[in-house]
Amino acid sequence: MPKIRPYTAQDRAAAAMVFYRAVRIGAAAHYTNEELASWASSPEPNWNTPDRLLDQWCYVAEEDGRMTGFFSMDRNGYLDMAFVIPEVMGNGTAAALYDKVMDSAKAAGLTHFTVKAAHQSHRFLARRGWMLDRMETFTEDGATYTAAMLYLDLP
Repeated sequence: MPKIRPYTAQDRAAAAMVFYRAVRIGAAAHYTNEELASWASSPEPNWNTPDRLLDQWCYVAEEDGRMTGFFSMDRNGYLDMAFVIPEVMGNGTAAALYDKVMDSAKAAGLTHFTVKAAHQSHRFLARRGWMLDRMETFTEDGATYTAAMLYLDLP
């Protein structure tokens, strides 16, 4: 099982690489090459923009000293980022990260959660009680995507 710990500013480059590999390899079967290139154009972070993960509940998974995944949620309950590298898909890493981020949000008193879910995330979240609000088509960097807009309401 991976070690789960809070995200730090020093994790930015490793998180960008996890994101890149999760999209370009892990999600490759569900998107066109153009969509993949638009969604994850580089394995490097955009150093010219602030690191938004520092303002969110964000946790990383590590195995053998390398980052294998990260999940983040903003302070309003929006599940912003949820990525693991292809080698650990299906081994419990995503579930451990999800549980940690949700524990933080629930401890802060949040009960309503939302996400714009990619194909594989939709199934992962549905198994955890998230419900479909609607399907939405959006354009980003010249590519058009369809995503599941999901929500979760806790008592």
